[in-house]
Amino acid sequence: MQTVSRSIRLSARRALPTAVLTRKNHTQNSPQQTQQPEPSIRTTSFGYKTVPEESKESLVKNVFDSVASSYDLMNDASSLGVHRLWKDTFVSGLKPGRKGAVRCIDVAGGTGDIALRILDHARENYADRESSVEVVDINAQMLKEGFRRFKKTMYHNTPQISFHEANAQALPEAQFTDNTYDLYTIAFGIRNCTSIPAVLKEAHRVLKPGGTFACLEFSKVNNPLLSSLYDQYSFSMIPLLGTILAGDRDSYQYLVESIRKFPSQPDFCKMIQEAGFATGEEHDGGAWTDLWGGIACVHKGVKV
Repeated sequence: MQTVSRSIRLSARRALPTAVLTRKNHTQNSPQQTQQPEPSIRTTSFGYKTVPEESKESLVKNVFDSVASSYDLMNDASSLGVHRLWKDTFVSGLKPGRKGAVRCIDVAGGTGDIALRILDHARENYADRESSVEVVDINAQMLKEGFRRFKKTMYHNTPQISFHEANAQALPEAQFTDNTYDLYTIAFGIRNCTSIPAVLKEAHRVLKPGGTFACLEFSKVNNPLLSSLYDQYSFSMIPLLGTILAGDRDSYQYLVESIRKFPSQPDFCKMIQEAGFATGEEHDGGAWTDLWGGIACVHKGVKV
């Protein structure tokens, strides 16, 4: 039965203010009190802004609440439809179903784009009707869009698809148990997470030994001319299209800025390795595969 489940929200309690330390002054009758400075607040990026780490999750949620209903339309408009080709390339390279049924978790996949491609690829190429995808997203509005989309497909109300509201950085262990999945996918979502290492750690935890981590994300363009043209288009046209098509310039301005703040291909590769994954050699065509000169990139790792 297709379901939408709500995970237990986990939040870290902030530390209590530093205790006031008292020290008796032997030369005076009254004691003196010394206030230690409070520890500095941990910060992260929200586009080009620096914000407290504890604030980013709600800020990102507001962005995707705003754009959920027009997300696919804006992706088509801003990429001239190319994002569909990138997603096709991403999934076909994983070959789901080639070695039999796979259990997949698709994180930050609320609209169901990747999940539908995985199930279609397995069925159409390998006659596989046993593979399943659990779609996980922190944003309920995005999940509603995905659920609505799947109601129009043959997978609706089957064990092959389910939707879950949960945080990629802290998947509820009772629901998403260790060593469970053959394939973990995340497409155009990891850059919006507060802690990328925490997401990678959770991906490693839930995958079976030998399971594959696969990430499709915007990345760094290596060609200077293409990079300049891409920057001009991104910072001028995408926010403008957001205004025209979605009535929301600020959200799309953030999405453009968040792309520029994401680590380079070699830096992200090292983060994947540090999480415990084995990757190919650290170059294009090895640990990662650049698409369209690095505008987008596919990273893969295997749990060892």
